[in-house]
Amino acid sequence: MTSSANLPLIDMSGVREGDQASIRRAGDAIRKACSETGFFYIINHGVPQTVIDKAMAAAGQFFAFPVEVKRQVAVNNRHRGWHALGGATMYEATKPDHKEFFSMGLELAEDDPCVLAGEALRGPNQWPAFMPQLREALAEYYEEIGKAGADLLRAVAVGLGIEEGFFTDKYTKPLQRTQMVYYPPQPPKAEADQFGVAPHTDYGCITLLYQDNSGGLQVRELGSNRWIEATPIPGSLVVNVGDLLAHWSNDRFRSTLHRVINSSGHERYSIATFYDPTYSAVVDPCDLGIDPAQSLYPPVAAGDYILKRIDDSMAYRKKASAK
Repeated sequence: MTSSANLPLIDMSGVREGDQASIRRAGDAIRKACSETGFFYIINHGVPQTVIDKAMAAAGQFFAFPVEVKRQVAVNNRHRGWHALGGATMYEATKPDHKEFFSMGLELAEDDPCVLAGEALRGPNQWPAFMPQLREALAEYYEEIGKAGADLLRAVAVGLGIEEGFFTDKYTKPLQRTQMVYYPPQPPKAEADQFGVAPHTDYGCITLLYQDNSGGLQVRELGSNRWIEATPIPGSLVVNVGDLLAHWSNDRFRSTLHRVINSSGHERYSIATFYDPTYSAVVDPCDLGIDPAQSLYPPVAAGDYILKRIDDSMAYRKKASAK
């Protein structure tokens, strides 16, 4: 592991190929990064740059459409589609986030057993008829970033001192969500409590983020409590621990506060993927060898926890529950 800018940089070379020395090396580096900051960069992650560039270009094209056009794919109760500016408010934030985003998940038909069973957040995606090329660009990115997530979890498992394949059967139908995110430039004199994304921790297991060169992502350093920049590094992904992995590891791996302030003076784009387990996968520290008497968290179904956090932060969910 090396350090680039303010966060560790981890080389994933050899992990996908199953090279055991590479997996151990990456696992050791991940254990150190996740214990100390909860954030790190990965390089040689296996996602082709051509796939990334295609998805980022599609993001720019999509968000350039007028609001009344994007409204054709407004977010539905499955958390799929376009979220308008001001539609998300992080816990304890005083203002909604200054961002738009488009969210997709695992493509499941209406007759899929999970959908028929009424499992929340499941079903087909919403694809815009006004931009048919978005489906191909995002679906390809979704598939490739999912492979990188699976590789990463193998190294995470080794870093936790458990069997390399521990997470595999917890991801048979992952609750993976990929979001294109658009941040309009914030006014130079924006109020101190206005953020692109207000300080928060992520809900799930791990997040893999591709960001453009605008900057603006900041991480609260655990030791000093100061905010440090996650400076963009070409070709890298930013990875962070979510609450579920913190719970699973009994806080050996840290879920860290982070925020976005787009002070670049121009639009900022990113693609965030929340690589999370199958809805019914049970997150229990005891399954990682923690003595029940030492466990900090009770067992919880991954999907139930994520759904509650979405319900607490998304305006459209709050409106629906208030009816």
